[in-house]
Amino acid sequence: MDETLDAEQSAARAAARRRRTMRDLFLDLEDRAARALVWADDGRCYRGTVLAVGIDQAELADEEGRRVIALAHVVALEVSP
Repeated sequence: MDETLDAEQSAARAAARRRRTMRDLFLDLEDRAARALVWADDGRCYRGTVLAVGIDQAELADEEGRRVIALAHVVALEVSP
């Protein structure tokens, strides 16, 4: 029974990871007030703390101010420790 339960829980976690969207990732970062490096399709890297997440954009804040990034333009995302 325990092995079956472990296998089912593992399968459920894997399925949840596969269904996550970019917005879901940013929502998790917002909840944790995490710092992130975001590469956009314009070739620039944006860094900052995720302050807010909308339907199709995220707001980052750093020492230079705040900026909004459209999630459709995100190419890569790295979370700072």
